[in-house]
Amino acid sequence: MTETAHALGAAQTLWELVGRRAGLTPDRPVLLQEDRLLTFGELRDRAERVAAGLYGMGVRPGTVVAWQLPTRIETALLSFALARLGAVQTPVIPFYREREVGFALRESKAEFFAVPGRWRGFDHTAMARRLGARGIFEASGDAGLPEGDPAVLPPPPAEGASVRWIYWTSGTTSAPKGVLHTDRSLIAGGSCLAHALRLTSHDVGSMAFPYAHIAGPDYTVMLLLYGFPAVLFEQFALPEALAEYRRHGVTVAGGSTAFYSMFLAEQRKQPGRKVIPSLRLLAGGGAPKPPEIYHAVRREMGVQLTHGYGMTEVPMITMGDPDDTEENLAATEGRPPAGMEIRIVDGEVRLRGEAVCRGYLDPAQTAEAFDGEGFLRTGDLGHLTGSGHLVLTGRLKDVIIRKGENISAKEIEDLLHRHPAVGDVAVIGLPDAERGELVCAVVEQPPGAGRLTLEAVTSYLRAEGLSVHKLPEQLELVDALPRGETLRKVLKYELRERYAGTPR
Repeated sequence: MTETAHALGAAQTLWELVGRRAGLTPDRPVLLQEDRLLTFGELRDRAERVAAGLYGMGVRPGTVVAWQLPTRIETALLSFALARLGAVQTPVIPFYREREVGFALRESKAEFFAVPGRWRGFDHTAMARRLGARGIFEASGDAGLPEGDPAVLPPPPAEGASVRWIYWTSGTTSAPKGVLHTDRSLIAGGSCLAHALRLTSHDVGSMAFPYAHIAGPDYTVMLLLYGFPAVLFEQFALPEALAEYRRHGVTVAGGSTAFYSMFLAEQRKQPGRKVIPSLRLLAGGGAPKPPEIYHAVRREMGVQLTHGYGMTEVPMITMGDPDDTEENLAATEGRPPAGMEIRIVDGEVRLRGEAVCRGYLDPAQTAEAFDGEGFLRTGDLGHLTGSGHLVLTGRLKDVIIRKGENISAKEIEDLLHRHPAVGDVAVIGLPDAERGELVCAVVEQPPGAGRLTLEAVTSYLRAEGLSVHKLPEQLELVDALPRGETLRKVLKYELRERYAGTPR
């Protein structure tokens, strides 16, 4: 990390960080979207005017404001305006509907709710009214943000240790959990990411994920520390988005494993010609990365790939170093930064450090999630190598127990990713009266591949050296694996529900 970035990373609040960066490089761009551009100076000045407008509406330090907005420049302005006021903000992924949104509004006791109006054919304002939300206002574009005279504002928050952020876990198997963050925990996460990726002021980043995701502030902190811009994508789809990547000269792209696969698919349409000429690095996290994906990106796209490990509770835990060995980049999640303690207890990864959340809205959930020494129980399984790299081997709930033997779904998935007739795969355990659970592989095949059979899968895995007791006993072929709308993680709970009790 440069000396300047290190000094900026010591800021106590996000608003202080914005002010410091705007003072250093006020005219440099920070956010790019289609033909629009916002500089660091404009981010500071316009966010302060929006803060004054919100203040006129009744938003005060500590007021809880929910917002469910797409990835737009206005979304960033609103978020930083709330940070200027010292309000408590609770971002909600724009794809969520009544169940998740209603839960977030009730549990957070939000006094205001910013919505985009009608977006992608859905009327968010009408939904907010049906839910009985308080203080509904539309932030659907530049004219939709309230503005006022900053002279009316109270002083900005002076400390960053208070909880001012409530993020929501996906809630795919139960009600979402409200995750409590501070300005300092978000700055710590973004600082770790910036340091790990070794970016410079000459880079151009990209946000192809929802700004309301925990990765939103994580990535924005990185922009503020190093003074480079990012291209925002309100809707990400390939090949449509490629023109924007090329036009703005994006050097760093990614998001998660699904994004790597999408870029690879585009590259394979024109082998030998870089799909994004300026691109030098793919980076991301949030979902497991099969080693074969790393090797394919290096071989076919000619760019580096660094993958990391994070979650809503801890936005940045480990990250691959672009200068690390191929073996470590392909087979590990990287190393933790200074200040992140990792402890392995009975195979489970546990964490302690400044980037770790302060707990959950529900005190009972907080008590359950942290051990007696203040380490967060992640529910992930893994181990540390001799060089300090973290290797994830699966989830506690992703361990398949067949006849009393523990089987890692990830181990089988990594092997199957190498098979030419496998585009993507999810391995799940299904209830079985005789064995407790049986191993089921759900495969999404690439275009043009011959139809895969269970016999072909087991023969391949045997040849790869997989133990016989781990071999899949059921194979399901799907056109597309079900995925979440944020980082496009495979929703295994849907697959378990779909195939439980399916005759073999």
